[in-house]
Amino acid sequence: MQFQKISAPSLKELFVEQLEGKILSGELPIGSKLPSERELATSMQVSRAVVNAGIAELEQKGFLVIKPRIGTFIEDYRKYGTLDTLVSIMKYNGGALANAEVRSILQLRIVLVSLAGVLTADEAPEEAFASLDAIVDDIRVSSNNESLVENTFRFYHELGFVSGNSLLPLIFTSFKDLVCMLWQRYVINYGREPLIASTEKLYSLIRQGDRDAIIAYIDQSTSDSIDGSKQIYL
Repeated sequence: MQFQKISAPSLKELFVEQLEGKILSGELPIGSKLPSERELATSMQVSRAVVNAGIAELEQKGFLVIKPRIGTFIEDYRKYGTLDTLVSIMKYNGGALANAEVRSILQLRIVLVSLAGVLTADEAPEEAFASLDAIVDDIRVSSNNESLVENTFRFYHELGFVSGNSLLPLIFTSFKDLVCMLWQRYVINYGREPLIASTEKLYSLIRQGDRDAIIAYIDQSTSDSIDGSKQIYL
């Protein structure tokens, strides 16, 4: 029996989580002014360094905007947020996203993975496939859901890298937390074998160099997760 590592969140993480919750719940409405760092540190019984670091992170996520010599205000995160903002919303909702958001993510996945798969099939040198072979082997022997999801991400990230498109691995990394959450939900709903089989099938088509089959399979398998037989959110 395997147990997962237990780690306690830092004070900054707790500070960020509490403010995100108040913003997402509407308790801190968009446009309202946040108390000063000194007031927040006193009321939440943390250091000003914790508050300062937390506010900086929340600003990066699009939850706050700092106006010098005026104050810190709740920003419209729906307009100015990032992928990290979407992950925070998902965590706040207990790992869930609205169907429209899931659909948008998966539609974008069709485009990005199709590009990575076709470029790899067309242009990657034979030696580049050694790393993908090893990751697929790791996927097959993954001992739990967490390691399976992590290895699946490694596969797509490496696929982006060996495709030769320098932006694809960066984009895949930006989406990591989000897509890993979706894969976790997929595995919970349908088990580990469909995710393993899907990755093996795609890799087989890439190795065969069949461009049309790669694109068709990615479209079909992802569409199944959007509104087909294996929807991620029912």
